[in-house]
Amino acid sequence: MENRPKLYATAAFAAGILIALGFKDFYPDLESRFRRRHTANKTTIAGTGLNEGNHINLEDHEKNVVVEETVVDVGEGIEACIGNTPLFKIKSLSEETGCEIFGKAEFLNGGGGSPKDRVALSIVNTAEEQGFLKPYTGDTIYEGTVGSTGISLATICRARGYLAYICMPSDQATEKSDLLLKLGAIVERVPPAPIVDPMHFVNRARSLAAEHTADPSRPGRGYFANQFENEANWQAHYYGTGPEIFQQCGGKLDAFVAGAGTGGTIAGVARYLKPKLPGVNIVLADPQGSGLYNRIKYGVMFDTKEKEGTRRRSQVDTIVEGIGINRVTANLEAGRELIDDAIKVEDEQALAMAKWLVEKDGIFVGSSSAVNCIAAVRTAQKMGPGSRIVTILCDSGTRHISKFWSKAGNIGGKTDSQFKDIINSQTGAS
Repeated sequence: MENRPKLYATAAFAAGILIALGFKDFYPDLESRFRRRHTANKTTIAGTGLNEGNHINLEDHEKNVVVEETVVDVGEGIEACIGNTPLFKIKSLSEETGCEIFGKAEFLNGGGGSPKDRVALSIVNTAEEQGFLKPYTGDTIYEGTVGSTGISLATICRARGYLAYICMPSDQATEKSDLLLKLGAIVERVPPAPIVDPMHFVNRARSLAAEHTADPSRPGRGYFANQFENEANWQAHYYGTGPEIFQQCGGKLDAFVAGAGTGGTIAGVARYLKPKLPGVNIVLADPQGSGLYNRIKYGVMFDTKEKEGTRRRSQVDTIVEGIGINRVTANLEAGRELIDDAIKVEDEQALAMAKWLVEKDGIFVGSSSAVNCIAAVRTAQKMGPGSRIVTILCDSGTRHISKFWSKAGNIGGKTDSQFKDIINSQTGAS
């Protein structure tokens, strides 16, 4: 009795050995099967559960992870943030017209926050390629501008090793000149004057550049950017904005609507789109007081508000900044024959549209963008439901607080604006 536990233990041990040997003999290939399955399961995700026959699979919960080298497209400098701006449907305008009206969000350009970023970069690149500019030598870029091109140039200049000297009319919004100063530019505000006046802001910049170059005591040279006549302007939109719009629309577009200051945007985009889409309508949006509407419609450069005794200011009689002009530029002429129509927009319409876009869409833009949107709506109404129209949203309303938006006023809690009232506000020619 005392040896019985030892006997049980010995018997159990012997039985275990016999069972193990018998099991192995009975399934001689079990080990090899397991090894094959073990190898195959290393490429599966652990815990996948049942197979097709609802049998439990033996799986290896270790996963061989292969880390692949990822190539990340990282831009070089602030210049990499210029271009490839989003295109989005402006919901309220599309719903009201039965068309698809898209806004090209040029205010999201990462340099100076406007389409002039493209122009400034193109001008600087071209001047460097031609040997007119050398970085970090004291070279200074001079330009006459109402603000946006100057802001873009000031940004690019600092990024590329140049200084910027900006001449602008004294009646432009003060936040533009304030921003230029913060960007390290020298700013000279001059009284508004006709283009024939040597103190016109463009002529002033040209003469200062020449003086700089001629002065041996000053480092570097002066380079006049000449945005109105420099063809690097429209080329920036031919190689950039136009192809982007075509691609973003999937090649399906009925009209492109834009204002013109230098004319580079509408000319460059038109030159790209027309050969690819012969039926696309290119439409000029022109503010009151500008002569471009008559130039396109009737071949003459004249506006009734510009006749003697009626002109309130020496450039263009409008609250709108950035577009509208009363002379022909090389950039506009580069695409003028491709422009199919022109729409005149009154100041009151632009003010009403700017407030509408905030109230209905949460879009806060400046005066030229509001003019573009009025013209886009008019174009949609002419073309009929189902049409696809693209326009340019140039810059943020934050650059227009002291002037345009000061007159527009606050939106407050308003939610009941009527679309017909926006379009019919002091309706101009169309």
